[in-house]
Amino acid sequence: QVQLVESGGGSVQAGRSLRLSCAASGDTFSTYCMGWFRQAPGKEREGVASMDSYGRATYTDSTKGRFTISKDNAKNTLYLRINNLQPEDTAMYYCAARESRCSWLVFPPTTQFDYWGQGTQVTVSS
Repeated sequence: QVQLVESGGGSVQAGRSLRLSCAASGDTFSTYCMGWFRQAPGKEREGVASMDSYGRATYTDSTKGRFTISKDNAKNTLYLRINNLQPEDTAMYYCAARESRCSWLVFPPTTQFDYWGQGTQVTVSS
């Protein structure tokens, strides 16, 4: 069982940047498969960024180059940096993980993940 706790969200004005964090439990974090997803009211969950067991990052087209996923294995923490926040970025952001090793060349579907955090809210005003 992997526990995931997101943090770093908040209410910000457009143009600001945020770094979201996802603290994970476990002693094999370095090879976890990780992902960030978001869901806005009335919309389906969409992928944002992912990182496979080999540290390879993938992004969806909708990120438009403003999202950066990274991690600190020593801290068992995954990060998502969002630059130049826009109102359309307003959503609940979720961290997801799976323990088994993976290798991703394209952004993975939600079915690839076994564990999910509670989410952290990002609200962007004009």
